[in-house]
Formats: sequence, C-alpha cells, structure tokens
Amino acid sequence: MSVTPPGPLGDPLFGNGRQFADDPFGFLRACADSYGDVVRLNLGPRETYLLTNPADVERVLVADADRYRKPQFDDAMDTLLGDGLLMSEGDTWKRQRTLANPAFHNRRIGALAGVMADHAESHVADWEDGDVVDLQLELARLTVKIIVTAMFGADISDEEVKTVQENLEPLGARFEPDPRRYLIPEWLPTRENREFDAAIDTLESVIDDIVARRRGTERDPSVDPAGPDGTGVRGPPGDPDADLPMDLLSVLLRARDRGEQTDENLRDELVTMLLAGHDTTALALTYAFYLLSNHPEARERVAGEADAAVDGSRAADDATADGSPLTADAVRDMEYTERVLNESMRLYPPVYTLFREPKLDVKLGGYRIPEGSALMVSQWVIHRSERWYDDPEAFDPDRWTSERRSQRPRFAYFPFGGGPRHCIGKAFSLLEAKIILATVCSRFDLDYEGPSLALRGSLTMHPNHPVPMRIRER
Repeated sequence: MSVTPPGPLGDPLFGNGRQFADDPFGFLRACADSYGDVVRLNLGPRETYLLTNPADVERVLVADADRYRKPQFDDAMDTLLGDGLLMSEGDTWKRQRTLANPAFHNRRIGALAGVMADHAESHVADWEDGDVVDLQLELARLTVKIIVTAMFGADISDEEVKTVQENLEPLGARFEPDPRRYLIPEWLPTRENREFDAAIDTLESVIDDIVARRRGTERDPSVDPAGPDGTGVRGPPGDPDADLPMDLLSVLLRARDRGEQTDENLRDELVTMLLAGHDTTALALTYAFYLLSNHPEARERVAGEADAAVDGSRAADDATADGSPLTADAVRDMEYTERVLNESMRLYPPVYTLFREPKLDVKLGGYRIPEGSALMVSQWVIHRSERWYDDPEAFDPDRWTSERRSQRPRFAYFPFGGGPRHCIGKAFSLLEAKIILATVCSRFDLDYEGPSLALRGSLTMHPNHPVPMRIRER
C-alpha cells in the first residue's frame, strides 16, 4: 500500500485542532482543495483522514460498510446517547433498528401527515403581519412537538418544550470543536462539564415524565397518532401486535415487557430520537427559508405549489373544506419544493460531517488507512465542491432535475448518510419539511433581517446567531 496521505502542518501541541476549531467549514474545504481525495489531519488523540471523493465515501458507507464502525472520541457522546441507534454497534444496533422499523414504515409515515399539518397550523396561528420571530427557535419548538406526538404517542407541554430548548445549548456546546478538551479529564468538574451533566439530567427527566404518562397505554390502538383505522402498519396474520399502536415508544414499551429492553435502553432510544428527530429537520427548514428569503422568484414558485397542495387537500375531503390538513398525497406533488429542500441541504447540510473507524487496515484513494483511525466524510466539503457541482456556491434548485442529478456520482450528495446506517427518519423528515413549508408559504412570506449568515459546528451545523424573520401575510 502507498505512503501516508498529505495534509496540513499543525502546531506541536494541538496539531490542526486550532485551525479546525476556529473555522471548521473553511478549514475542511481548504484541505480538500489543497490535498485531494484523502487528507491526513491531526485533530486529537487519533489520526484523522478526510475523504473528499464520493467513490470512497460510497465504499465506506455502503460497499464495505461491515469493515467500519462508529468511533468513540470521548465519554460525553456515550453519556448523552448511550446505546441509541446513532451510536450502538453490532447486534445491539441490529436489534434496535429492527424494533424501530415499524414506527418508520412508509404507510405509517404517510398516515402522520395530518398530525404534522395540525401542529404546523396551530403553531403559525398566532403569527401576525409585521411580527419578527427567531425562526430557528420557532421551528425547533414545532418539530419537538411533532416528534413527540408522532413517535412517542404523547403530547408535550409548552413548558416542557421550553425546558428541552433551554438545555440544548450546553449539550451542543460540549461537542463544538475545541482542541483543549482532550487535555481536560471528563470527570473534572469544570463549568462546561457541570452544565453538560445537568442538561442531560433535565432532558432525561422530561423523557421519564413522558414515559410515565404513556405506561399502560402501549396496547391501546387509539393512542397511535397514525390512527387505529388501518392506516398505520399492521403485522402479519397471527402477529399479537398486528393491531397495536406502532409509535416508537409503544413498540419499545412492549419490548420491555417481553424482557427485550431495559429502562436504560428505552431512555437511550428516546433521547436519541428526540434530539436527532427534531434538530435536523428544524435546521434544514431554517436554511431553506433563509435561502427563499434571498431568492424571491423561488419563494413564489414554492408558494404556488403550497397553494395547490392546500387546495388539493381540501378537495380530497369536502366535509372539511374550510380547513382540511395537508395530506401526504398533496405535498408529494410539490416537486419544485422538493428540489428547494435538496438544494438547501446541499448548501447547508444539518449533519455536516460523519465519522467512521476502520476495524482493520484498509486502502482508500491509494493510501493505507490504519485500523483505529478516524475517517471523516464531510457533506459540507463534497456538497460544495467544484468537482461535482457547477458554480457550487449558487442556489440552483434546478440542479435537482432528474437529468442533471444523474450526471453526478451517487455520493456527491448524502445529507442523510447512506448504506445500512442511513438515517431511519429520512422519509419522516422530508414529509414533515414539505408540510411545514406548505403551511407557512401558503400564508406568509418570510424576510430575513439578520446579519450575514454565520455558522458553528457541533453535532449538527447551527447558525451562530438568531435567525430573525419578518412575517408578511401573502
């Protein structure tokens, strides 16, 4: 195998850590532009290799996926997510994924459109012409409510939503790049560590309260937001769970009753679902509305599709023609809106990088990558590369027409990951995003009134400031 890949020089103590922490997005793109398909980085206690070619990404995530695992960088991730779907491995991951699959079956997701629409309608009901809102915060509150109703079969109070939001900041801060963190023991009671631990305790208490409200109802079909009328998932003949609710919490509670889950397993999955299930969709929508504000022609086209979807939903049910919620069939026809979402997630992927660890020495891009190193596959880098996109900084939804899309490598775009560990909530998130876009754009135009968009990296890519949007009634 070939010699070590090239990469940037770092300082003696922190390697490239300071460069990455100061501007992770600019640093990664500069590395890709300067060093090619495989870049060696010094970001901490283990060697890190940035992959910038979609062919190598496809090998890691799909073709040779069994040769890689999720790396563990520190104990904080384990403390937060435990053995939930994002971090578990091997038989544990396979068992949990199999358990969760019915909650994300396509039929069940389609049946949740009304729930999503009802929450969206309720959330914007108090918006008034001329108001200015922090859109990222508004969308995060909305998507928390949707994920709890749809996947936990429960309601969450405004006070509980506020508690969740207040505790996301110290959680996110813990995972922002900081080279000094490797020098500080996890057990040291620094202010950051204390706030992180307290935030986890508070978040878990919210989860525990939701579970307590649901215990004893996991066999009552009426609690499943997809409905007890056959619109959700039904098991095969003879399956004792065939007519039972298939929201994720019900599925996990029944598994616990069978001895297949512990309370800790259940909590890990619910924390993972609450955080991952609302944050990424809220961010994708935040960036979509930001881009639409800067491109009024695209906004008008989305609004036109939104009006058609609302009219189509009402026509599908004459009995509720004054306010029928959007249906999955109606928003499925919003093809241009889907292209806008794709382009938004290309330019601003909420998950901006993924990590894998080879279980044995592997060869990528002609170089030997040692066992136990960290592989970084960055959506941010590949999505904005001139190698795969013409004028990559430009907002161009039409680059997602079938003809143009087919001209690019498969993994030139992977906002939801790929392979066996692709995001289980992809279909849920895309339906939710289109319904929220249709609900908002059929009534309002949103005009961004903030500074030039600045970004910060954590587990996901967040705006580094509020996102003020002025509401204008259409």
